[in-house]
Amino acid sequence: MTVVTFHVGSVLCGAEVDCVQEVLRHQELTPIPLAAAATPGLLHLRGQILTAIDLRSVFDLPARDSGTKPVCVIVRKGELAASLLADRIGEVVEVEPDAIEAPPTHWQGPMREYSRGVTDRSDQLLLLLDAMRILDIESSQDASQDEIN
Repeated sequence: MTVVTFHVGSVLCGAEVDCVQEVLRHQELTPIPLAAAATPGLLHLRGQILTAIDLRSVFDLPARDSGTKPVCVIVRKGELAASLLADRIGEVVEVEPDAIEAPPTHWQGPMREYSRGVTDRSDQLLLLLDAMRILDIESSQDASQDEIN
């Protein structure tokens, strides 16, 4: 399987290339009033409005330095799309399916919930994200906003 890698703090993450529409440098976001920290704003991309999902917030990592701008990894599955905010882009790599293992049992919470598995990549663990589960963050945020309104 072909994977696009990117860094979120010290975590090396990856998403299947079939789910990644494109990678963009930092884009200005329109803030969402009363939104959760994981969804800090909306991104206007060629006529489409995408929810930005901050992976640092999702994974309970410290906020990025104020002078550091995130990159946008645009993921899409069918009609669902979102911008994953990461710290920097990595590379496109091949991962053998038999090299993918279940996440470590001691991992709890979002890193386990949103991963398809892990693999060793150049002496660093590569967390393979489940794009559909990540996109569920956006729809759960939409549902929360509907309940407020």
